[in-house]
Amino acid sequence: MGTEASEALAGLAGERVDHRFKGLPPDADGLTVGELAAQRRNLFTDGFTTPVLALSAERLEHNLALMETYATRHGLAFAPHGKTSMAPQLFRRQTDRGAWGITLAVPHQVRVARAFGVRRIFLANELVDPAALRWTAAQLDADTGFRFVCYVDSVRGVELMDAALRGAGRPLDVVVELAAGEGARTGVRTEAECAAVADAVAAAPTLRLVGVAGYEGEVPRADPERVRAWLRRLVGLAVDLDKAGRFADTEEIVVSAGGSAWFDAVADVFAELPGLSAPVLKLLRSGAYVSHDDGHYRKLTPFNRVPAEGALEPAFRLWTQVVSRPSPDQAFVNAGKRDAAYDLDLPVAQVVRRDGTERPATGVSVTALSDQHAWLRTTAEADLEVGDWVGLGLSHPCTSFDKWPLIPLAEADGTVVDYIRTFF
Repeated sequence: MGTEASEALAGLAGERVDHRFKGLPPDADGLTVGELAAQRRNLFTDGFTTPVLALSAERLEHNLALMETYATRHGLAFAPHGKTSMAPQLFRRQTDRGAWGITLAVPHQVRVARAFGVRRIFLANELVDPAALRWTAAQLDADTGFRFVCYVDSVRGVELMDAALRGAGRPLDVVVELAAGEGARTGVRTEAECAAVADAVAAAPTLRLVGVAGYEGEVPRADPERVRAWLRRLVGLAVDLDKAGRFADTEEIVVSAGGSAWFDAVADVFAELPGLSAPVLKLLRSGAYVSHDDGHYRKLTPFNRVPAEGALEPAFRLWTQVVSRPSPDQAFVNAGKRDAAYDLDLPVAQVVRRDGTERPATGVSVTALSDQHAWLRTTAEADLEVGDWVGLGLSHPCTSFDKWPLIPLAEADGTVVDYIRTFF
């Protein structure tokens, strides 16, 4: 990222704090984000209102460093999926930590990344919208240092892309997406169909085939054996297309996979990749690692299988307040579906704060969410009163980030050192 990118990121600090941003101190209205950050207010004692989502500064740094080390150790380039956070400040920290670029999913996300100077973008999707294609082509023509790669998964898609890009300067780099199996999400189902798509790209002057890609997280009934078998199919497809001369026009062949549940398998199988006619960019795309979580990804992380490689740490905590205690076995806090991720798992009650003291949320569990309330079940050992703060762990980073446009970055003692702006 260059000077313009740094200026765009610095501009975020000039945004005014107001009613748009949940959980921030009411008396901060009118301050810039930078001015508020400079005050280093305490999350618990300096006017923040519940519910408020906080991101741990220490755990965020740990996760960034761990995945940088992991990718380097295994000879992988890393393009973390930006859809997780849609936070340009985090994109910058990821690229500063050695990331090759940022993966994205839809044109709006690409526009956000480009507005903040991201120079390499891998779009893990097929792009057939004419307006988005023309905009992307204009970006490529205006910036010779911009690298953009996206999926193709059908002859029809190739035809639509070619029609929209006629008259563009640089050809658009594409990779054939191999489906993870019958009934999986997008992607070409068979190697024969992949060859047909590659032929269509070769016939399209506006496109250049640079590799193959897919998403092993969609493998039906995924287990280590099935995932590795599919990854070997992906590697075999790259070898076959290379033997057929399909990558003759590129100086670097891209082979890409890797969500957040099976990147250990990706590392193992990509290590088996034989030499091809050009250097190979082995591109990993995991994104959820940046905040990790207290549910789905805590169970699925590959670091559970390879503990010697380290461990990610859940970095989010949603602070709520008990607003009703109608019976000994029930309580309600003031955060619900509008505030907490719930698409994979319900939040987990972790800690209770009262009078500056924090203790485990023993005997407290979340049983349901309404729009603005979480339903808590409490056992006899639960010590919970109206007014207590309850810290909730969340599951699924992507749907945690997207509910909060400005997220306090807090140190372990509650000191807020920065604010992370998201763009969904």
